[in-house]
Amino acid sequence: MDISTILGLIIGLVALIGGFLWDGGEVGGLMQITAALIVFGGTTAAVMISFPMSRLKKIPQALVLAFTSNDKNSNGLIEDILSMSNIARREGVLSLEKKSALHQDAFLRDGIQLVVDGTDQDMVKQIMEYEVFAVENKYENYAKIFESAGGYAPTMGIIGTVMGLIHVLGSLTEPTGLGPSIALAFTATLYGVASANLIFLPIASKIKARGEDEINRMEMMIEGVLSIQNGDHPILIRRKLESFIIDNSRKLPATEENEA
Repeated sequence: MDISTILGLIIGLVALIGGFLWDGGEVGGLMQITAALIVFGGTTAAVMISFPMSRLKKIPQALVLAFTSNDKNSNGLIEDILSMSNIARREGVLSLEKKSALHQDAFLRDGIQLVVDGTDQDMVKQIMEYEVFAVENKYENYAKIFESAGGYAPTMGIIGTVMGLIHVLGSLTEPTGLGPSIALAFTATLYGVASANLIFLPIASKIKARGEDEINRMEMMIEGVLSIQNGDHPILIRRKLESFIIDNSRKLPATEENEA
């Protein structure tokens, strides 16, 4: 699980509810089934209308991306590419066929196979960039669903509030109940705004961040594959690949001196 997503949700809920209670509110005042039905039911319906079912079926996969951590090791990937580079320089690119076939990353594996097959360098880059575009589009589509929900939820909250006020105005013969009824009506707005800014939009942002990390990793692999095909020196390849690691504190190990 991604601790930042879970912790963020917990802190957000505690801050909102805790602040309400600190000011003298009661938890029961926030638990309104009618308001929740209008906001979340209406938001769900609006999202279903906005997207085809083929994309809505991907929501579980999108949630997995948002709530699980990215355990892919970019440093380990760099070492794998450097190892392949050394083999290619000593024995030729054809010797990479067996080693690349065992690699767990399909994108790198396919890229090396293109090199082994003697594919033109421009074509290798083009094919791999097509795959990057497909992955980028996938993450963008995932995020759009939650961005859409984040846009609809506050509007549904306002609709729920207006419906509640209509009910209140129809009951003016009982002025003693106006205060609680108005408070109940505005709970829908609270649900809509809070869910949009604490759940839907942050999840969309997390999915986009996951996508950016994956695209960056894929672009690093493209550079590695092209460098191997071009016969670049491993030290040069390392420096190029490490530039893709944002939080990199680059250290050139002593073994580099022997890489050739």
